[in-house]
Amino acid sequence: MADLHPLREKIRWRARRGLLEIDLFFTRFAATELDKLTETQLLDLQDLLTCDDHELWAMLNGKQECTVDKWKNMVTLLRQSAPAIPTEAPPETRSKEGNEGMTTQKTATLGFNGQSYEFPVLSGSIGPDVIDIRTLYGKTGAFTFDPGFMSTAACKSSITYIDGDKGELLYRGYPIEQLAVNCDYLETCYLLKKGELPNKTQYDDFVGTVKQHTMVHEQLTRLYQGFRRDAHPMAILVGMVGSLSAYYQDSLDINNPEHRTIAAMRLIAKLPTITAMAYKYTIGEPFMYPRNDLDYAGNFLHMMFATPCEKYEPSPVLSRALDRILILHADHEQNASTSTVRLSGSSGANPFACIAAGIACLWGPAHGGANEACLVMLDEIMKQGGVAKIGEFINQVKDKNSSVKLMGFGHRVYKNYDPRAKLMRETCHEVLSELGLQDDPMFKLAMALEKIALEDDYFVSRKLYPNVDFYSGIVQKAMGIPVSLFTGIFAMARTIGWIAQWNEMIGDPEQKIGRPRQLYTGAPCRDVKPMAFR
Repeated sequence: MADLHPLREKIRWRARRGLLEIDLFFTRFAATELDKLTETQLLDLQDLLTCDDHELWAMLNGKQECTVDKWKNMVTLLRQSAPAIPTEAPPETRSKEGNEGMTTQKTATLGFNGQSYEFPVLSGSIGPDVIDIRTLYGKTGAFTFDPGFMSTAACKSSITYIDGDKGELLYRGYPIEQLAVNCDYLETCYLLKKGELPNKTQYDDFVGTVKQHTMVHEQLTRLYQGFRRDAHPMAILVGMVGSLSAYYQDSLDINNPEHRTIAAMRLIAKLPTITAMAYKYTIGEPFMYPRNDLDYAGNFLHMMFATPCEKYEPSPVLSRALDRILILHADHEQNASTSTVRLSGSSGANPFACIAAGIACLWGPAHGGANEACLVMLDEIMKQGGVAKIGEFINQVKDKNSSVKLMGFGHRVYKNYDPRAKLMRETCHEVLSELGLQDDPMFKLAMALEKIALEDDYFVSRKLYPNVDFYSGIVQKAMGIPVSLFTGIFAMARTIGWIAQWNEMIGDPEQKIGRPRQLYTGAPCRDVKPMAFR
């Protein structure tokens, strides 16, 4: 007899819909009836769940007749199991129960087409309230319009919190300033993944597990040869991380917590190896295998800069600088790449594919490519004359009619000083001092630009302070990391944030497959004319 558990789990996942009414309906059904269904019935139900949300709901509430024969019995069975069709979320679903740190005590009233509609207002532990509009379309027949999702909360999360006005960034409630000073990157990984900082035993076990997975499948190393030597490292990373699902097929069941943990540890451990190999491949040097006697950052520097010809020992100052970069970039709430990972994961895709999607999104210059763009800007100023021409450059930045932009200053989220930049500035000066680069023309230019931005009223009044990308770009350049790999290291750091967010999304019973709506502005329905009459 076939094991129907995987099929039932797949159906439970697919039943997470965009309409709260369907979720409530199916939750009641699954609690009492799902385990009783035969394989044929389960397959029919799986097929039924391919319907659009509103078509499915119309069949369930009797407003639309089911015309597909193999669905009819299943629709009837579903209706019999939950005869009281809900028209809105019952009070118990709008309570604190099951949603730690979230309360609902207020309502918002919407006036639309002469009628008033009430929606619950959800309050988190800190931060702005959100209006729960999950029943908006069912009640009003209208959607909301929010390009870029600037006013929309698509999930609830307990991982990272940002207050842009205060310049505050918290990982699981801990200020980033304290974590960067008192913890290393793997402690931060443990915190983001598990919710609490580790004790000594937990930390040692976690580090030991990471070290067990630092090597990649030997056949994977030959996959690099399919790329051109001049390929961008991010193009290589997208392909290599996505391919992990072909090599590690024993950890792809997203409904299995053990599989999710194994996949997470593999990603944390292997991203430095994959990233360093991408660099080595583009410069034609042999791959350097991991050294598990080194710490996480030191091992990455070894794989980047060591050769088989000579022994390489990473500088403690540079290792700590890289470790701080990783901590500061580990997570940043619901940004574009994190939302991409969550959206990919909402379909039930495996974790390696989801992280590859996040890397692809991070590649964009408006996101992870910002520090790369900053160094390109500095290089352009150098070509124009360096520090001597900085005044002309600043005037161009201030000119409204100029297309010249100041990269690495200001931040879309932080309306005050980026809290990460304060820490990265200290690290920047430590690295320049360690390497004796204080008088390097490029870095003297960067420091001159920083001084102007911190003192010039034009920048100060607009709060265009140097951000973390400005300093991290300078640090990585000083360490010998090529500009093209900056975003790759960002991806390496952010992997743990993506994993934590993906895992949280998988475990959230309220999370649905992503399905944004649209305001259609194209042609209305029209008939196709024969070619001779077009």
